[in-house]
Amino acid sequence: MQAAYICPAVTALDKQGSFSPEDQSALYERLIAHGLDGVLVLGSIGEFFSMNLEQKRQVARHAVTQVAGRMPVYVGCTSMVMEETVQLASFALDAGADGVVLLPPYYFPLEQEDIARYYGELAQAIHGPVFLYNFPARTGYAIAAETVARLAEAYPNIVGIKDTIPGMDGTREILQQVRAVRPDFRVYSGFDDNFAHNVLSGGAGCIAGISNFAPEVAAAFRDAARSGDAAQLAQRQQAVNDLMGIYAVTSPFVSAIKGAMLLRGILRSAAVTKPFAPASQEQLDRIRALLERHGLL
Repeated sequence: MQAAYICPAVTALDKQGSFSPEDQSALYERLIAHGLDGVLVLGSIGEFFSMNLEQKRQVARHAVTQVAGRMPVYVGCTSMVMEETVQLASFALDAGADGVVLLPPYYFPLEQEDIARYYGELAQAIHGPVFLYNFPARTGYAIAAETVARLAEAYPNIVGIKDTIPGMDGTREILQQVRAVRPDFRVYSGFDDNFAHNVLSGGAGCIAGISNFAPEVAAAFRDAARSGDAAQLAQRQQAVNDLMGIYAVTSPFVSAIKGAMLLRGILRSAAVTKPFAPASQEQLDRIRALLERHGLL
């Protein structure tokens, strides 16, 4: 069974809020050791929204160099300035990234025709694999399944989508629509608890955040799907369902994920980009209880 679990990596920061290549490298080595199927940098969990272009280039360059071909590296290149999106995508692909992941513009919602035109222009300007990124909770609107299929049919270098929605209704529609025009198109879920439903429905797997602090859990879930062991898959699903509580501890949830990584010794600092705050002691206590329940401390 096709089943990939890709980590949307945090961006490791030191206590002063500067990029920490050492901690970032340690995270990549941990993901590789557990056999994860790739890493996405500068996604939502990677805090792309509060970095300038040069900081993003630093993170992208470091990822490609450190991973050195041992797993696929995808780079989020979203910017509200279209030219910056193209610049960063070109930089990442020239550096050796395996693809770029692009949200549509946020703040003002777009009509579906505008979404199609936007991604069409990017696909023609970017000479490499492009993944759409649907995250209505953050952009304020959704990329419709019909629009995904239209783009997949028209642009060969639009190769997949990260569909970050609760439940599977929208993802199922995308799978049904796109299958007829692009059987090779990769549809990933953006939340961990949708992983099994995704692959059982013919999707490619997930790009989801629990893998940052519990890559062994993610890998075991993936392996259960690949083996077709229904009992193991059910057991892993129930564990992930409980671990999904991490997303409700802080807002944004990246603070909770970094808090879990701090408690597990994966990061030396749980610093997040301004204006956000790291998890408080009370929140860390809640995270600790969650990790202990699953033998992760």
